[in-house]
Amino acid sequence: MAAFKEVPADAPAGEKLLNWVDNRFPLSKLYKEHLSEYYAPKNFNFWYFFGSLALLVLVIQIVTGIFLVMHYKPDANVAFASVEYIMRDVPWGWLIRYMHSTGASAFFVVVYLHMYRGLIYGSYRKPRELVWIFGCAIFLVLMAEAFMGYLLPWGQMSYWGAQVIVNLFSAIPLIGPDLAILIRGDFVVGDATLNRFFSFHVIAVPLVLLGLVVAHIIALHEVGSNNPDGVEIKAGPKGNQWSSTAPADGIPFHPYYSVHDLLGVSVFLMAFSAIVFFAPELGGYFLEYNNFIPADPLKTPLHIAPVWYFTPYYSMLRAVTSQFMYVLVAVVLLGAVLGVTKFKMPAPLKVGVLGAAVVAVALMLSIDAKFWGVVVMGGAVIIMFFLPWLDYSEAKSIRYRPSWNKWLYAVFVINFFVLGYLGVKPPSPTGELVSQVGTLFYFGFFLLMPWWSRIGKCKPVPARVTFAAH
Repeated sequence: MAAFKEVPADAPAGEKLLNWVDNRFPLSKLYKEHLSEYYAPKNFNFWYFFGSLALLVLVIQIVTGIFLVMHYKPDANVAFASVEYIMRDVPWGWLIRYMHSTGASAFFVVVYLHMYRGLIYGSYRKPRELVWIFGCAIFLVLMAEAFMGYLLPWGQMSYWGAQVIVNLFSAIPLIGPDLAILIRGDFVVGDATLNRFFSFHVIAVPLVLLGLVVAHIIALHEVGSNNPDGVEIKAGPKGNQWSSTAPADGIPFHPYYSVHDLLGVSVFLMAFSAIVFFAPELGGYFLEYNNFIPADPLKTPLHIAPVWYFTPYYSMLRAVTSQFMYVLVAVVLLGAVLGVTKFKMPAPLKVGVLGAAVVAVALMLSIDAKFWGVVVMGGAVIIMFFLPWLDYSEAKSIRYRPSWNKWLYAVFVINFFVLGYLGVKPPSPTGELVSQVGTLFYFGFFLLMPWWSRIGKCKPVPARVTFAAH
């Protein structure tokens, strides 16, 4: 046990209190390690607002969620009425509910932008693999949290959206039907489902989410933040005006970036407030109009679609049809042939790759396309976990990669938006074809990254970060 630190008897009361706490809890140590003496690269740009904004939205969701739980009743008979009670009779209840519903969408906006920043600046590369993995896990848990919370208003779209998504689990061979019943707690979405989703949304999933956020921040502060140049400031020269042992190109996170982030917070809160007060449903994207109608198990909406932040993956799910399976079979066989002919590997491994491809094709042709749609939808998220081991480019940051990389990333973003838009719209032959092409491009972007990331000549990466005062 460390010896207690003593302060002079005539020290101010505040210093004595802080010393008493520090002797029992590392408050000052945590403050220094994670704020005042955590040295971040001095060339952060606006892309680095979104990490702190995600933390802000998490706080908004927790606080507003606590107040909503005080009045919400997880009972299929009165759940919708309790939401109406919050909106109409609870003082400022409408504001709390709109902040929570807008916050759900805002969470995904800032998380998508945060992940895109990591993608273009190579923040998933060594030594930040665990930082990226924890971030992807946060995204996955956030999707589960949002899906379970989406059922709670017990409106038409909430009810039928949950019915469709839970039914997808029944497509899993052998265990599917039983798994779907286990998730619902009944043969159809009902009171048992509502209670289960409420419990997970309010208690279980937030605990996991908070744990992952803490792990994400600890892992980040252990290896240090990336920057737009993709240069490791810890590996550069040491010594600056704050410390002789600190990175020369680093500045203390507090007060410099804590104040810097206030700009992003201010702009975000202005946009957030504008939506909350003037367009909380945002044209039916943030709050669907069908969700203002009580859930009716006997009346199916004309078009069932998930909320906007799930629609790109929903498009990929719908893209997998019986005809599209033949395209996937051809892709698997082509990939196996190219793998054994283009890459040097032992003969037994080549035989194993071809054998695995044959087994995969047999399974793809014998199991219903609905199941493979679920696999594709889940795989679209899971594949991001492997990104650190798919990228072989010499340069981390897109700034120093071949110029055509910027166009490829731009097409990737446009493709993601198109998939999201198609997921909102009713199925159509043209939309189905476009979503199938978009799905192939999405997976091709990641699966072919070991190949295309090596193509072209990277620009010289500077030894130290480039920075211009502004």
